Amino acid sequence: MNAYKCITAYEGTRYNGWQKQGNTNNTIQGKIEEILSRMIEEPIEIAGSGRTDAGVHALGQVFHFHCEKDLFGNTSKEKFLTEWNSHLPKDIRILSIEPCEPRFHARLNAREKTYQYRIDTSLYGNLFLRNTTHHIAGSLDVDAIQKGAGYLTGTHDFKSFCSNKRLKKSSVRTIYDIQITEDIENQLLLFTFTGNGFLYNMVRILSGTLIEIGLGLRKPEEIPAILEGCDRGLAGHTAPAQGLFLMSVSY
Repeated sequence: MNAYKCITAYEGTRYNGWQKQGNTNNTIQGKIEEILSRMIEEPIEIAGSGRTDAGVHALGQVFHFHCEKDLFGNTSKEKFLTEWNSHLPKDIRILSIEPCEPRFHARLNAREKTYQYRIDTSLYGNLFLRNTTHHIAGSLDVDAIQKGAGYLTGTHDFKSFCSNKRLKKSSVRTIYDIQITEDIENQLLLFTFTGNGFLYNMVRILSGTLIEIGLGLRKPEEIPAILEGCDRGLAGHTAPAQGLFLMSVSY
């Protein structure tokens, strides 16, 4: 049995999320499995580092799979990738493929993930970025946002920032770093989160809360009480899916 680790990028606009579902074949996992199974003529099931919701994008999603066939026995990795990508939809690309240990697991072995939330701050909205940014016309208070982000770094119970009301596992996570970056030339404001793991909708709720701080709807100093309250109703709105990117996964 052969094992392989892959990195994929995709624009999630027209898909019902990453994870394969019984009621639709319009998922990224489903598309990749369908093409790969047909190419190597055996049923393949891939496992990703985590789910991304409908409309969310990735620049560095990681997945693994096992198969009987030695994929590079009669061809190079480059030729295999070229053929694989030629059969995939144009909004999904496999960036790399490498043999890995049979016990490697893209989700269970992940140690660190980085997500980025992108806000288009131009007056009318950049039409070429409408599927990959959240448009908020006008200026946001970046200093206040940075102050709010400072309260969120470290190890906390992030239950207030999770949409799963039936969560049974621990909601304690560690955010190592939150970078707030202004791309003045392209009129973008970028929130980049790096942590050891993220709860369901956590990055979008963190982003929505920071956006509300930037709009003056709440104060940075409210963050500690939101964390301590462990109540989803205390945090800000869930920011729209199209602004979110899974950037990378570390092992």
